[in-house]
Amino acid sequence: MLESFGVINIWTYIAGLVVIILAPGPNSLYVLKTGSTLGFNAGYRAASGVLIGDAILILLSYLGVASLIQTSPILFTIIRYLGAIYLLYLGGSLIYSNWIAKKGHSSSPKVKQERVFRKSLMLSLTNPKAILFYVSFFIQFIDFNYEHTWISYSILAVILEVVSFTYLTMLILIGSSLSRYFRQNQTMAKAGNSLLGLIFMGFAARLAAIN
Repeated sequence: MLESFGVINIWTYIAGLVVIILAPGPNSLYVLKTGSTLGFNAGYRAASGVLIGDAILILLSYLGVASLIQTSPILFTIIRYLGAIYLLYLGGSLIYSNWIAKKGHSSSPKVKQERVFRKSLMLSLTNPKAILFYVSFFIQFIDFNYEHTWISYSILAVILEVVSFTYLTMLILIGSSLSRYFRQNQTMAKAGNSLLGLIFMGFAARLAAIN
């Protein structure tokens, strides 16, 4: 189908991609959380951070940087711990903001949206699983005998971004529907955010424990 552009086994790639994207992870959970607590527009801010982060990682894979990170234990360990620390920070901040922080003043919506984008981008770029994905899975579907492999990378990248955008849109719509319920039930909103905070901290612990 796309062999003339250096892409092989495209349907296997799409099937594997869907399974990987549907698997719960920090990025998708953060988009769902943002959509449910801050609304539709903020949810898309979070989604855009994830998509741009993926695009950057794809570019790094094409340039060979992702392979260098994988083959350098020290560099990969640094990124792994940075990711764990960031997930721990997100989880702790969710619990703190819901149960400990005083609500005397609130940030403006613009500041919140800017932080949403930055947080989701950082989640993407400090995710060692994503680096391993682009090194070990992504490149299996590229024919490196093809002269212009950047075209192959671009085709696979576009497919990934479309599937990811579709899935994240579904999460945003679900989250936006939940936001109306959470606005009427603050206790449930606090409990949901705290549970998500604990899940992020669990991701951090699992990431730090990887050998």
